[in-house]
Amino acid sequence: MPVRPIVVPELPTLPSIPAPKRVVLVRHGQSTWNAEGRIQGSSDFAVLTAKGEIQAETSRQMLLSDFFDVCFYSPLARAKRTAEIIWGERTEPMISIHDLREIDLYGFQGLMKNEGKERYGDAYRTWQVDAANFLIDGHYPVRELWARAHKCWDEILRHEGQSILVVAHNAVNQALVATATGLGPHYFRQLLQSNCGVSVLDFSPQIGKMMQTPSPPVAAEQGSGRKAGYRVILVCHGATETSVEKRFPASADEPLNMLGVIQAQKTAELLLDVTVNSVLCSPQPNARRTAKAIVEVQEAADCLGADCVPRYVEENQLEELADLDWGQWKGQIPTEVVPQGRWQDAIQHVDNGGESIAEFWKRAGHAWKGVLDHLKSLDAAPSSQTKNVVVVAHEVIHTAMIGHCLGLTPASIGTFHVDTGSISVVDLPDGPSGRGVVRCLNYTAHLGRWAVPITLPTLADEDF
Repeated sequence: MPVRPIVVPELPTLPSIPAPKRVVLVRHGQSTWNAEGRIQGSSDFAVLTAKGEIQAETSRQMLLSDFFDVCFYSPLARAKRTAEIIWGERTEPMISIHDLREIDLYGFQGLMKNEGKERYGDAYRTWQVDAANFLIDGHYPVRELWARAHKCWDEILRHEGQSILVVAHNAVNQALVATATGLGPHYFRQLLQSNCGVSVLDFSPQIGKMMQTPSPPVAAEQGSGRKAGYRVILVCHGATETSVEKRFPASADEPLNMLGVIQAQKTAELLLDVTVNSVLCSPQPNARRTAKAIVEVQEAADCLGADCVPRYVEENQLEELADLDWGQWKGQIPTEVVPQGRWQDAIQHVDNGGESIAEFWKRAGHAWKGVLDHLKSLDAAPSSQTKNVVVVAHEVIHTAMIGHCLGLTPASIGTFHVDTGSISVVDLPDGPSGRGVVRCLNYTAHLGRWAVPITLPTLADEDF
């Protein structure tokens, strides 16, 4: 069923801020109603299960070395308890915000999910497939939630702190991510939040990390969203000399450095627990070397004890996955070629002798279509198994493909960010022709000592 267009009031802009801020969003741990399959909404009867307490403790350990100026949290018991566990012995203030409560679902609240289907029929189906137009008891819950998210940002961003923790719920965290990046209510459920998952937003808004789960994002079972029969795993190639020096790529032929080789191997090891059907990669050497590491480890899965039979992984190059042609910017430091503002904004209007942003955006669209077409060709695989395609390429092409997946415009380049060696996951629960769901962005925990921290050591000294 096609999604109907909706008309909503123009969303207000976020408050201006005098200095960069980093906001870390965490969803509460598993609750008793999560475990029962009961619709919670903004009700406050559920508490954390034993598993939820463990998840919260795992998140506390994950954030233990990170500094926060303040913690904002939802007043609902499941979120408040999660915040208390994560905050631990910190002495910085904790502030409850009523508007951080979960989505108000009115008559749905307290029902088992099958009861919702039986009692509400068409309305429940609208909630599942067209949530922005879902109407119950005279209310549009998702639209109301988006308005609440803007009110939350007014309070959060006006706080003087530069590093802020927010502990809330699945739907409200989705709304916070979406409103921070200018996405409307029709993006509900395209930006998932699992129990105790962590998302990082840098303001001026750029999503640096989204859904950093305590368990690997490629795990077969994750806590939120429908089961996906198709999955795209976006792998950013390992580090190069220019990436370590924080320069634009110096050459299309730049190889991995030693750190990049290590990152490629660690990424291959992480993916060992996933049966990869095929690997698509950029034609450039750094991507090809990263892809080779993944394929070699996959095909040795039986020898490594990860599978009982050998795996065969098809590897193909896709020309459209090549990095942006940086023109005169090759090898340059971004702040030297764009002294003020962000290069992602400047490149929209500047001719640097390379690929224009319009050409690149069009190519990224062809690349994303090529990935989806490749997924369609895997239909011969058993239907009970998720079809996994690994796409190995470069930061900018990955973020542009995510933009195409979400139906954004070229102006969105720079909204998202990925690091070398990172993994991002897009699920396609309705198949390659359906809408993509961004399950995770820029996961680097598998890189061990080279993982990118959730927060930065000294925020005042960093340029987000």
